[in-house]
Amino acid sequence: MTLKSASIENILDSISDGVFTIDTGWRITSFNRAAEKITGVKRKEAIGQRCSEVFRSSLCGADCALQKTLKTGKPIIGKSAYIIKADGSRIPISISTAVLKDKDGKTIGGAETFRDLSEIETLRQELRGKMGFGDLISRSPLMQKIFEVLPAIATSPSTVLITGETGTGKELVARTIHQLSPRSKGPFIAVNCAALPDELLESELFGYKKGAFTGASQDKPGRFALAKGGTLFLDEIGDVSPALQVKLLRVLQDRIYEPLGATRSETADARIIIATNQDLAEMVKAGAFREDLYYRVNVVRIALPPLRRRKEDIPVIVNQLVERFNQLWRKSVSGVSMEALSLLMAHDWPGNVRELENVIERAFVLCNEDEITLKHLPEELTARRTTQLHPESIRSAVHTLEAQTIQSALARHNYNRTAAAQELGIHKTTLFRRMKKLSLSFPGKDGRSHNSK
Repeated sequence: MTLKSASIENILDSISDGVFTIDTGWRITSFNRAAEKITGVKRKEAIGQRCSEVFRSSLCGADCALQKTLKTGKPIIGKSAYIIKADGSRIPISISTAVLKDKDGKTIGGAETFRDLSEIETLRQELRGKMGFGDLISRSPLMQKIFEVLPAIATSPSTVLITGETGTGKELVARTIHQLSPRSKGPFIAVNCAALPDELLESELFGYKKGAFTGASQDKPGRFALAKGGTLFLDEIGDVSPALQVKLLRVLQDRIYEPLGATRSETADARIIIATNQDLAEMVKAGAFREDLYYRVNVVRIALPPLRRRKEDIPVIVNQLVERFNQLWRKSVSGVSMEALSLLMAHDWPGNVRELENVIERAFVLCNEDEITLKHLPEELTARRTTQLHPESIRSAVHTLEAQTIQSALARHNYNRTAAAQELGIHKTTLFRRMKKLSLSFPGKDGRSHNSK
């Protein structure tokens, strides 16, 4: 090893980020100590190997960041990805790339640095946990009130009625209740009562015995039987006919039911969660829904607010959807541009979260860039942006994002305002002014006793 190469190696080993370089044949020529630690691969094992054989990344292959840099000559900074370590574990990283040239300007290879984001990801997950349960997340005070009572509801055996407009996430809430309940190890069976005619719905719910009707060549268990020991979710209960309502009432009251063609009753051992987008109380007044069944299902009620009443959740939900679709489609979309997010914030979302999910999924289909922009959004949104994106709506969206950024920075630093201001790149007094302008409450403690300035 020459003095020059030894000096370069020492410099690379002093860097906390992982660094490796390659020649024009994609063979690794250097591999620093941080790269060893992050990947779990020893330097002597990495040198001379093709980078794809050592650095197993989600961007290897057609999406290789280093390949794009060598092709275009342009560096890539801070691209999100993940790598598979030598032990098979997966860790999130941030990648930057550059071209290596000799003194004559000839390309002799490339360099890539990568930063382990595991601690940041863990913190992000912890912060997400404080916003909800699993996939059910929210910053809205309306949803936070629901989150507060979900654990108590989950441990109770009582029937739950979830109300809300189409697309507000009623099934997601039902699944969350199931996951938090003592029955979590049992099955979660969902039935859309509006999707089947009455005759089919009855056989789907209660099952049938061999010979019960023409074509019934063998016994078939119903959803009540399949949900034994778990949870049965009955969606759109308002569409069930009065005749079937009587049979459902019996199950809820006596915990027994009869499969079609059966000569004896069977016991129902399932937690029942019911959902509807209709006003059951008004249906009772109109005679379209049995009053006794209404009081039986309306034991514990959860009313989900529409997305237009909790627009502060739009950035949170969008980030969650971006992460999900990145994993599904092996993309690395960083997020949504400010202009596009402002448009999303201005929309009233009559289809609620489901509509927002469809919009983001469509954007992923069209997006081959680092960021979702206006051109990736559907025309029904962008066509109205001149009337929808008033300065007030854009300002509101920006203020919402700014408030969330400040609150996250404070939480990361145990509410040490000085440290949070430094992370945000502003003076402490500027942070105070922004908090006052955004009507953010100051925490009871500063946190300086726990963190150094």
